[in-house]
Amino acid sequence: MTMERTYFEHAKKTLALGLPLAGSQIAQFAVHMTDVVMMGWYGLDELAALVLASGFWFILFILLAGFAFAVVPLVATAAGQGDTTTVRRATRMAIWLSVLAAVAIYPIFGFSDDILVLLGQEPHIAAQARPYLAVAGFEMVPALIVAVFRSYFSALERTRVVLFVVIGAVILNSGLNYIFIFGNFGAPELGVLGSAIASLIVSSAMLVALVIYAAKSTPENDLFRNPFKPDWAMFATVFRMGVPIGITSLSEVGLFNAAAIMMGWIGTETLAAHGIVLQLTAIAFMTQIGLSQAGTIRVGNALGRGDEADLRKGALVVVALSLCMAALASAIFLLAPDFLIGLFIAPDEPARDEVLAIGGVLILFAAGMQFSDGGQVVALSLLRGLHDTAVPMWLAALSYWVLGMPAGYIFGFVFDWGAPGVWMGFLVGLSMAWLTMSYRFWAQKSRISR
Repeated sequence: MTMERTYFEHAKKTLALGLPLAGSQIAQFAVHMTDVVMMGWYGLDELAALVLASGFWFILFILLAGFAFAVVPLVATAAGQGDTTTVRRATRMAIWLSVLAAVAIYPIFGFSDDILVLLGQEPHIAAQARPYLAVAGFEMVPALIVAVFRSYFSALERTRVVLFVVIGAVILNSGLNYIFIFGNFGAPELGVLGSAIASLIVSSAMLVALVIYAAKSTPENDLFRNPFKPDWAMFATVFRMGVPIGITSLSEVGLFNAAAIMMGWIGTETLAAHGIVLQLTAIAFMTQIGLSQAGTIRVGNALGRGDEADLRKGALVVVALSLCMAALASAIFLLAPDFLIGLFIAPDEPARDEVLAIGGVLILFAAGMQFSDGGQVVALSLLRGLHDTAVPMWLAALSYWVLGMPAGYIFGFVFDWGAPGVWMGFLVGLSMAWLTMSYRFWAQKSRISR
């Protein structure tokens, strides 16, 4: 079935879908940003420990979340075909794979401090990270299942419920952090550990809310019928799509977390400044993720309908909107760097001026990479809408680890540029990913005829 839409109609449809997705991504990130802000008020060493610990956790999460992300193109395509059976099968097997993967990797958290020390981090910072990760490891199961349901609702274009649930999570997380980090309302003062406990409670609450809504709002898909019945054909399909998606995401996230390791070699103040600027960059990136997810859904839906023209016209609109978002974020970073960075540092922190100075340089690089960062995630998501995940995985690995990571090390430590040199590596890797993945999407013929 073909649809004749103008570019304006595509933009309107994409924004109606993408803005709530972007809002939910920003709200989801605000949960983590709240941890960073409150820990920055609590202490600089604790902030450094949280940056390392949360980065360690997120690397594992993003790898395993590939199964959840595979739900978006699979369900979007099935919805375009009116196939509720495939919707149910894909979602259920994604939950199976997510739970199995979370249980399998939990033992890693028991050795987290040893791993961080082997990676060159200061022992007292690594020791503070371990209790956080011991608790956060239990959060992996609910967090991954939440990711599956978020993908499910997004693919069905029910984006507002995801936004509302995540906003509720931000509010709940802020209150729990205030209680457990600082020891308010009679609770013990737990610092970094308190942040982990808050996160575990929040993810569990989100899961309960999304499960209830799924059961009541989409009865036609009958998601919870025979939840323990194996479906090995769909299990294999989700696995084949999810593993490349997870590895692709890991390649990018791993680049940023490897940079955090290198920042730790330079010093605690540099690591803290890097963490703060990375939070600001990630906030801007959330809008790009929202648009890119809208692109996956629109492309996947057009693929299901067999509408080649609508697919490509919609993709072009997503790219144009991404460039506009990148220009806006870049301007904000350049106009108010000290104000933005200062939000994350307590006024009486002794190292405040040093962190502001380092962060003020890094945010210039953050402004410059808005276009390449947004461009690569949009191109990747458009390919994902075509169920094209294997080749993009290799393109990501090449861009981030063969080019970006060595470039960051060379500029940072061989040329002795320090932290700015490491961020130069980001720019190299992200730009290569943007160019190669964009070329693959626009040069290949779509898979509609297959």
